[in-house]
Amino acid sequence: KYTPAKIRKAARELLTLEDKDPRRLFEGNAILRRLVRSGVLDENRMKLDYVLGLKTEDFLERRLQTQVFILGLAKSIHLARVLIRQMHISVRILVLIILTNIVRV
Repeated sequence: KYTPAKIRKAARELLTLEDKDPRRLFEGNAILRRLVRSGVLDENRMKLDYVLGLKTEDFLERRLQTQVFILGLAKSIHLARVLIRQMHISVRILVLIILTNIVRV
């Protein structure tokens, strides 16, 4: 998996390249699309500069455990963890028991 530190490091490295460099265009767009698809980055902030401003909390908010709590399906983070582990929560058709699964938008 990609950690925030690795993503920021890749963005810093790409920002050192020229604007029209094919590597920067290709890899930069791939990073941005991945972050937007997972819901970590907004579509109106699709620039490598905004990737450097991401925090660990932005990634932790996309976890299944946190989303169950935010949606009000559980009264606490701990109860959300229990509900997921006991297979009371399903995402689309799949019943997931992985608490740290990143939920896409």
